[in-house]
Amino acid sequence: MGCLENLNYEILAKNCSFKETRDIVKRMCKERYEIPPGFKIVGKGVVGIPPIHVGIREEKLVCTYTKPCHGTFVILVDSPEDIEQVRKSGKPVK
Repeated sequence: MGCLENLNYEILAKNCSFKETRDIVKRMCKERYEIPPGFKIVGKGVVGIPPIHVGIREEKLVCTYTKPCHGTFVILVDSPEDIEQVRKSGKPVK
């Protein structure tokens, strides 16, 4: 993977706190996982304060994405490779 700009993605929320990103993922996704800081999504290490939650909705990933100087976003991204990795390595959240 590599750059988010090269993927099919949608910004769901902008300028979020890390707690807000968890709440958004919880609200939007029944299938959720906890991942550690630095876990690679779209080729970049995820930045955040644990617990960091990502969700899967309609076979797309709902996750936190922090871009320096631009803030923290919640994005919906079409990345089957990352979904597979999250399901394999993430800790399921109830």
